[in-house]
Amino acid sequence: MADSIKIYHNPRCSKSCMTVKLLVDKGIQANIVEYLQTPPSKQELNEILNMLKLEPRQLMRTHEAEYKENNLADESLSRDQLIEAMIKYPKLIERPIVICNGRAAIGRPPETVLEIL
Repeated sequence: MADSIKIYHNPRCSKSCMTVKLLVDKGIQANIVEYLQTPPSKQELNEILNMLKLEPRQLMRTHEAEYKENNLADESLSRDQLIEAMIKYPKLIERPIVICNGRAAIGRPPETVLEIL
């Protein structure tokens, strides 16, 4: 089952840690990806966005300094440009994201991920 469940995790994020604990408490073993060290590829981010039915900006942490410093609020930026920014600055990606069997959920609140398992 670990191969079919993936969590994009930031160990310094309380919601992310709570989501990992929730999975462990439910006896679910997930492939943990610390996305700050190993950011998702462009293809992976596109797939995640499609699964979540979100546009890139909706998955971005808009209060982060990198968002403001790189003028990512600019409405003229394309989907590809925003995805490239998330790859360059993975801190901008909302977390945690759990992927299971072609579905995705953001663990805010952590219990949200149970809907896709």
